[in-house]
Amino acid sequence: MEEKTLEEIIARYDSPTGKVLGILGDIQRSEGYIPRETLEMLSVKIDVRISQLYSIVTFYSFFSLKPVGEHVITICMGTACHVRGAVGVLDALESLLDIHGDTTEDGKFSVTTKDNKFTVEIARCFGACSMAPVLQIDGTLYGYANPDTLPAILEQYGWRAA
Repeated sequence: MEEKTLEEIIARYDSPTGKVLGILGDIQRSEGYIPRETLEMLSVKIDVRISQLYSIVTFYSFFSLKPVGEHVITICMGTACHVRGAVGVLDALESLLDIHGDTTEDGKFSVTTKDNKFTVEIARCFGACSMAPVLQIDGTLYGYANPDTLPAILEQYGWRAA
């Protein structure tokens, strides 16, 4: 991120040190992730230790320290979703998208397809337990997800069966 862009984001907040989450959220929306260099620049500009910023970014699942695909798929793995088949949904997604997930260096599950079209992530709860299992793509929630419904959902985002 360019320094000028970061300064414009910081300027949106009256008290930058009290608005760290908002600033980080704006960076994430602007860049699609939070680059390490931007985190370092932000640390200096708002006088917050880099370790504190890194703690925040790694604590909240909606922040990412690495680039993500054009479409972000987040699967709920909370108790209700897990019990109702979320692991099977994740397995089916990995198969359909030809990906194999693992946790990243910041402790999050995040894997991106080779063509950078999709990133699959895990969340702990969306608060939509009555529709479990649930997944979200680019902010749109899909309830009662199962391996059979995934192809039709993915096709809405440009996926085609191989």
